Amino acid sequence: MTVPLPARLLIATTNPGKLDEIRGILGAVPVTLVTLADHSPGPEPEETGSTFAENARLKARYYAGATGELTVAEDSGLEIDALDGEPGVHSARFNGESYAEKFATIQEMLAERGTDSSTARFVCALTLAVRTDGIVWETTGIVEGRVRLPPRGNGGFGYDPIFYYPAYGRTLAEVTAEEKAAVSHRGQAFRALGAYFGKWLDGSGPGSPTWAL
Repeated sequence: MTVPLPARLLIATTNPGKLDEIRGILGAVPVTLVTLADHSPGPEPEETGSTFAENARLKARYYAGATGELTVAEDSGLEIDALDGEPGVHSARFNGESYAEKFATIQEMLAERGTDSSTARFVCALTLAVRTDGIVWETTGIVEGRVRLPPRGNGGFGYDPIFYYPAYGRTLAEVTAEEKAAVSHRGQAFRALGAYFGKWLDGSGPGSPTWAL
């Protein structure tokens, strides 16, 4: 017997930029989107994974267990090829509180290697979970581009001002929110989640879980 789609989905992030993007992408899914502000799940779990996928699983399990909600968590970041994949899973915690500080460090590190640009990618690993051990579904979104300095644009958030997307000829901070969502790593991952929910609703294929909430 197929389990009905729950009435609520917890988005396990406190990042306002991410929340805005995710709400926009999942707006057509017939669930109530709730956030950590609607709960008191305790301290954030330490992100000890060595990959984006490991950290997404860790967060999804933790918050699903702490709240009892069907929970989606993601871990994402920037991989710069000329810097051997840095900052990678440490993107949010990379050198300093402000992104201006992070950009300055990246520029210095690239300069040490004789360049101000590099091929790079944004990666978003997503996990949907129930309780502490019930991973329901996972996916990964990736967008390829280049890191270019100095930063350009006032839109987006995070590393968007230094991520140049060749097909647009602009950084992701120079495009509209809709243009960014159409190609971004997070847009890919959460559109795939929306498609998964669509299969769940119509009872087709892998989108019709039979576990009990």
